[in-house]
Amino acid sequence: MEPEGLERSVEAVQGPPLIEPGHTYASVTDKISSIVLGRRTPRGWYLGFAFAFLLLMLFLYAVGYLLVVGVGIWGVNIPVGWGFAIVNFVWWIGIGHAGTLISAILLLLRQGWRTSINRFAEAMTLFAVACAGMFPLLHLGRPWLAYWLFPYPNTMGTWPQFRSPLVWDVFAVSTYATVSLLFWFVGLIPDLATLRDRARNRAAQVVYGVLAMGWRGSAVHWHRYETASLLLAGLATPLVVSVHTVVSFDFAVAVIPGWHSTIFPPYFVAGAIYSGFAMVMTLSIPIRKFYKLEDFITLRHLDNMAKVMLATGMIVAYGYMMETFMAFYSAQNFDKYMIMNRMTGPYAVPYWTLILCNIAIPQALWSRRVRSSVPALFAISIVVNIGMWLERFIIVVTSLHRDFLPSSWGMYYPTRWDWATYVGTIGLFLTLLFLFLRFLPMISIFELRGMVPPAGEEKK
Repeated sequence: MEPEGLERSVEAVQGPPLIEPGHTYASVTDKISSIVLGRRTPRGWYLGFAFAFLLLMLFLYAVGYLLVVGVGIWGVNIPVGWGFAIVNFVWWIGIGHAGTLISAILLLLRQGWRTSINRFAEAMTLFAVACAGMFPLLHLGRPWLAYWLFPYPNTMGTWPQFRSPLVWDVFAVSTYATVSLLFWFVGLIPDLATLRDRARNRAAQVVYGVLAMGWRGSAVHWHRYETASLLLAGLATPLVVSVHTVVSFDFAVAVIPGWHSTIFPPYFVAGAIYSGFAMVMTLSIPIRKFYKLEDFITLRHLDNMAKVMLATGMIVAYGYMMETFMAFYSAQNFDKYMIMNRMTGPYAVPYWTLILCNIAIPQALWSRRVRSSVPALFAISIVVNIGMWLERFIIVVTSLHRDFLPSSWGMYYPTRWDWATYVGTIGLFLTLLFLFLRFLPMISIFELRGMVPPAGEEKK
């Protein structure tokens, strides 16, 4: 047995444990599977699902009214032809990035702390991509013709314009969604077999049995599973960089001041991971509290997520500084005016609010005391989510509302239908999340069991 002082010094260097001591393989399986297979659904789940479903109905109403009346109900105009639809599209795509990062890159780097958060982070990715995909379709104005964007064989020979960023988005988002779905489902297979074997309801046994695809836990099955996981992780890793890079090209290929910038690809990728980890933390803190999972989602997981947020936040801050510096260094009057307009123009309040939310407040994460405070981390994660949404709003609107010609200047004011559509997609996201929490294991059972020390090795 090691001296007590040595144990404390090791913990001071490595941080709190990834899983609280005292757990066995059976206790891990029982605690996670009981959330799904429990006979009584918690009343709090019903209340949360009812609220989310109400917001989803608001989304369906807003979209139905949009299809009947047209995009004129939105606040888009000339010169601001891009409004909430593109702002929210970029925001939702960014939120989905943390799931792919946790799933793929941290798996390849063999980071054990991902095991407690990767499952619902991957699910969050799928739900965020589903919300993001709505906005380009609705922004088209004629969503029933969205299939024109795909290069399908047709007798008229009307192929898509491959130089259009809209087509790039289609390929990037569809590839991202497909690989993320495959990676998420493959990771679920061993746990679906566990639920199949432990379920007492015949219907649940059949459903989980079909989804488990005949998993029996043999050596051949595990070999194929690990091979598929590594291959999908290798495919998903470039997507972390490529997807939001392609999204940034929507802006960077334009000649409009504030968009035409080479800093956008890395700046957008860092911002996506920044907002994605903020959303993972926003979700994981209430989930661990409501389902009493503090033993599995420990302070070390929150501390590591906070460090990633701090690192990517500093990259975002660097992007802000470079954007401002290059605008003045270039000696272009249009670029200089764009920056001054952001700082002192009619949208100055949102601009300085995003600086406060994305740069100033997250600097508190340098403090270990803040990183070990769950309420502080929850508050900072919400602040970052708000700030990253404001960033997308500023990028889209302030570069458009004052054009090269003063005669073309105008203001953008989102209408109640803009807000209803945006809030409604939050309802869609939360509805899917609540269903996931109820019917599928939110934490990877078999991966978490790998963090449990073998019997007799808890203390040496």
